[in-house]
Amino acid sequence: MSHEKRTLEFYVLAAFFTLFVLFLYGPLSAILILSFQGETGGLTFPLNGVSLHWFANLFERQAVGDFGGSFKRSLVLGVMVMIVTVAVSLLAGLAFRRKFRGATALFYLAVASLVVPSIIISLGIGVVFQQIGFRPAWYTSAFGAHLTWTLPFGVLIMFAVFNRFSPAYEEAARDLGASSWQTFAHVVLPMIAPSLIGVGLFGFTLSYDEFARTLMTSGTFNTLPLEIYGMTTNVTTPVLYALGTVTTVFSFLVILATLGAILYVGRRRARA
Repeated sequence: MSHEKRTLEFYVLAAFFTLFVLFLYGPLSAILILSFQGETGGLTFPLNGVSLHWFANLFERQAVGDFGGSFKRSLVLGVMVMIVTVAVSLLAGLAFRRKFRGATALFYLAVASLVVPSIIISLGIGVVFQQIGFRPAWYTSAFGAHLTWTLPFGVLIMFAVFNRFSPAYEEAARDLGASSWQTFAHVVLPMIAPSLIGVGLFGFTLSYDEFARTLMTSGTFNTLPLEIYGMTTNVTTPVLYALGTVTTVFSFLVILATLGAILYVGRRRARA
């Protein structure tokens, strides 16, 4: 049985992909290993024993930092951003299916924040809130700052989805007597549900990990990325690595849950 000879381009791309994987997961593996450091261990190799001490220490009162509170704030903020991103992106995708006056200008206005430096947006929102007499907070100013980051991506994704969506399905439903709401609820929504789940995951992860647009807008209480950054100059124990391991595992669990939801929706749609 003859095999096609590999070209030079194949080996170059394979080497590049290998370096990419090592660059991405190498630091994560180091953090994962060091998070199991013994009680008397430090921040460097070799390990001085193996234990779960630093994971337990995460749930204790810290001399510096508020891991639990910052995690809850990031989680709640991420869910808030996710819900609004999905709703607005869906409505924008539906609205732009028909041409209307000013559509082009509105589109470029919506995605303009992608080319503006994040720190400038964060600074501007923080200054505006202070000028109008409102104290910046993670659930107000930071919430708005995160939406300037997640909404353009969500809108662009929904534009791509509806650009490939055939109106023949809706016409067939209307021919069978379905109302506009029934057509949307029973035809359009099930077909675009996997894309909406993807937009939701995208919005949540962008918000959960965002640093620059939160820096000047979170107020007196930090989100998790800000707390971790602050800990790098104050914490001198492997508890910081334990926190990194926990947040990484949480991120992978969110991805797995989303993939499971997409597969479930896809199977239900196939059975229907």
